[in-house]
Amino acid sequence: MSLRAFKTEECRESDLKRWEEMSRQCRGDILTMTTVAGSGHPGGSLSSIDFLTLLYDQMARFPDDPKNENRDYLIVSNGHISPAVYAVLGRSGFFPYEEALAGFRKAGTPYEGHVDTKVPGVEWITGNLGQGLSTAAGIAMGLKFQKKDNHVFCVMGDGEQQKGQIAETRRFASKFRLDNLTVIIDYNRLQISGDVDEVMKVDLVREYEASGWEVLEIDGHDFQKIYRAFYQALRQKRGPVMILARTVMGKGVSFMENDEKWHGQALGEEQLHKALQELGVKDRFEEMRKRRADLPPEPAGKAKKVYGTFQPGKRIEYDPLQKTDNRSAFGKALESLGEVNSDRTVVLDCDLAGSVKTGGFAQKWPDAFIQAGIQEHSTASIAGGISATGLLTFWADFGVFAADEVYNQLRLNDINQTNIKIAATHCGLNVGEDGKTHHAVNYVGLLRCLYGFSLLTPADPNQTDAMVRYAAVHDGNFFLAMGRAKTPVITDEKGKPRFGKDYSFTYGQMDIIRKGEKVTVFTYGALLPYALETWERLNKKGRPFTLINVSSPLNPDREAIRKSAENSDSFIVYEDHNVHSGFGSLLADLMAEEGISCPLVKLGVTEYARSGTADEVYRLAGLAPEDLEKAVEKLF
Repeated sequence: MSLRAFKTEECRESDLKRWEEMSRQCRGDILTMTTVAGSGHPGGSLSSIDFLTLLYDQMARFPDDPKNENRDYLIVSNGHISPAVYAVLGRSGFFPYEEALAGFRKAGTPYEGHVDTKVPGVEWITGNLGQGLSTAAGIAMGLKFQKKDNHVFCVMGDGEQQKGQIAETRRFASKFRLDNLTVIIDYNRLQISGDVDEVMKVDLVREYEASGWEVLEIDGHDFQKIYRAFYQALRQKRGPVMILARTVMGKGVSFMENDEKWHGQALGEEQLHKALQELGVKDRFEEMRKRRADLPPEPAGKAKKVYGTFQPGKRIEYDPLQKTDNRSAFGKALESLGEVNSDRTVVLDCDLAGSVKTGGFAQKWPDAFIQAGIQEHSTASIAGGISATGLLTFWADFGVFAADEVYNQLRLNDINQTNIKIAATHCGLNVGEDGKTHHAVNYVGLLRCLYGFSLLTPADPNQTDAMVRYAAVHDGNFFLAMGRAKTPVITDEKGKPRFGKDYSFTYGQMDIIRKGEKVTVFTYGALLPYALETWERLNKKGRPFTLINVSSPLNPDREAIRKSAENSDSFIVYEDHNVHSGFGSLLADLMAEEGISCPLVKLGVTEYARSGTADEVYRLAGLAPEDLEKAVEKLF
C-alpha cells in the first residue's frame, strides 16, 4: 500500500468543496480546449473528470518533480480523455493550464490528441485501447518485485473492456496478487456506436470477480463515495481491485449528457458559450483562440530514456567440436546475466520455457521467473511496464508470437521507449517440422517499421552469447532472432571460433567471414553455415566469393557496403526470410540512396513452406547450398 495516498478514512468537507470547484473549472477547460482545437473527445472527459480530480489530488505526485521515485503511478488506458487529464494536471500545477487550452492538438505543442509523456505528469503514452491495464500490471509487478510501496492506478473506459488483452491481464494480475494495482472504469455505458451492451455486452462485475479481483461499485460523480472506494482499495491485501464508477457521458452540460455523439465531437462556438454559461465558468474562448494562432512550434523529438546500468558477465565460448543451438546459448547467457545482476533481472515466459531455454534461469531464480501463460498480447505490454521500473527485462517466445502476433504491442512499447530484450526463438524456415503456421519469416520487415527497435541475428552460439550480453547492457528495445535447429560453430580460416571470447560485437557491424572476388553474398542467422558450405565448394573450383554476415539487418554498415560494391560486380542476399520484406529489400533501398549500381539477386522465402527438417524445407524453398551455388556461378 502506498503510505502517501488517501491517509484518512473520511475526507473533509473542505476537500469535497475544493474537488467540486476544481472539477467544475476543469469541465470548462475540457470544453474550451476541444472547441478551440475543433476536435477531441469531450464526452468521456466530462464523465471521468470527477474521479480524476480526486485521484490526482490524493495520490503521491510531485508537480515540481513529476518523475520523483516516490510518486504513485497513474496509467490512463483510454488515452483519448486527454482533455480531462491535461485540465486536471494543469490545474494541479504541473504546467500553466492555459497552455493546454490554447495548444491542445496543435502541431508542435506537447498537448497531443491522446495523452503524451511530453506533458509533465503523464506517465505513459496511450491511445490503442486495451493495452493500458497490461502496462499498469507490468509496472505494479516491477515495483512489487523490488519491494517498493508505490501504488499503481489505471483509468479505463467501459468500451475497451471488450478487448481480449484485458481479460489476459485480469488473470495475470490476479495470479500474482498485485494488491498495489487499483483500476477505475469510467462506466458511462456509451461508446462510439451507442450503448455498450448493444455493441458488445461485457458483464464487468462478474468477469472481474471471476478473474479473482475485488470489485467495488460507486457513483462516479459522488466525491465522498469515490474517496471511500480508493481508501478501501489501498488497504486490502488480497489482490487487485476494480472500481466500477457509474458515470454520465457529458456530465455537467444538460444538452450533452447521455449522448454518444459527444464521444469524439467538439462543441461548436455557440454551443460552447451556452455550455460555459451553464457551468458558471469564465468564457475564455476568444482569448485562447487568439493565443493559439500565435503559438510557436516546439522543436520535434523526444529525450532518450536512460535506464539502469547492468553488468554483461563473462563470455561463454563454444568449441568448434560442439554443436548446439543458439537458443540454448541464449539460455546459458541468461543464467550468467542473472548471476551478475542479482535481484535486478526478470524473465517472462509464455508456456514455452523448455523450448526457449529459460528453464535454467527459472530453477535458479524462481521468484524472478514470470510465467504468464499463453497470453502473448498482454505479456508484451507487461514486459514494457516492468522494464520501465528499472529492471533488466527479458521476454522469450517463438518468433511468430513475439513479432507477428504482437506487433501493435511492440509499437506502443517503442513509442514509450521501453527497455525490453526479446529473445525470439524458432525464427525462419529453420523451425522446420512445425510447419508454415510457425515459420516466422516477417520479423525483419515488421521491426523495420518500428523506429526504435534493434534487431540482432546471431549466426552461431558464440555470437548469440555476445549479442545477449550486448543487449543487456545497452538501453532500448532489442529483438534477438534465433532459429530452432542445432548449428555449427562458425570458424575462421584457421579453424578457430570466429565469434569467440575475443570477438567484440557492436550494433551495425558487418563481419567478413571469407574473402573472394566478383560476387558478395550477404547472409545472416541460420543460413550462414549453409553459405559457408557453398563458399568451400566454390573455392575449390577457383570461384571464391566474399561472404559477409549481417548481424544487424536493420542498421547495416553503409561504409562496408560501399567498399563491397567497389570490390564486387554483383550482390546476392541469401536469407531465411520473406523475400519481399527482408534484408534484400532493405539493401536495395540503401543501394539506391548511396548510388550503388550493381546487380542484386535476392534469395529468400517466396511462399508458405511445408513441414520437414530444416535441410528439407530449405531445399524445397530453393534455399539449399546448391541453390546459392547456382546463383553465384551465374554471376561469375
